[in-house]
Amino acid sequence: PAAPADAESIFAAREAARAAETLADLRAVLEAFEGCALKRTAANLVFGDGSETGPLMVVGEAPGADEDRQGLPFVGPSGQLLDAMMRWAGLSRDRARIANILPWRPPGNRTPTPQEVAIMRPFIARQIALVRPKAILFLGGSSAKTLLDTDEGVTRLRGKWRDCAIDGLSDPIPALATFHPAFLLRQPGRKREAWRDILTVAQRLREAETA
Repeated sequence: PAAPADAESIFAAREAARAAETLADLRAVLEAFEGCALKRTAANLVFGDGSETGPLMVVGEAPGADEDRQGLPFVGPSGQLLDAMMRWAGLSRDRARIANILPWRPPGNRTPTPQEVAIMRPFIARQIALVRPKAILFLGGSSAKTLLDTDEGVTRLRGKWRDCAIDGLSDPIPALATFHPAFLLRQPGRKREAWRDILTVAQRLREAETA
């Protein structure tokens, strides 16, 4: 069960996120939010990057050191690999919205705690609701489990379309999980599976555009 302080922060996060009417509002709300201790150890807020109305939303777990320095998601080696794979699939970064569950880097790139994820979940859900993408690509198991409300790992989740229900949207969004680019840099033999997943997303978006 959540500690009283965590429950209070989760409630505050939900109320603050719900009040944001635009992405600019949501960024300002996050900059003012004091309910997550990660803010005090991070160098910069890493809110999101790319299109504000693009057909694709890409969601990772948390910023790394490069992202923390620049204040932008997926700009380090993982981001470079992601950009290359998206480009080869015909998905340009400027037509996608890229963000993380957590907008602040955990110290030393440690794994986020369940409490940190629960507190920040309303903000990424609100960002998705404001963008209204046609599809979501989850990078890694953490982001998929958080927003799909499942305990399944990425190996079981990847390659299968799921309905992702988002507060504020009447219809669920088709979502697909794949391996995180950081994992692919450590395990390049799994790139072929991730490549198939990204091609699947690209095909789904092309079908949506012509429907």
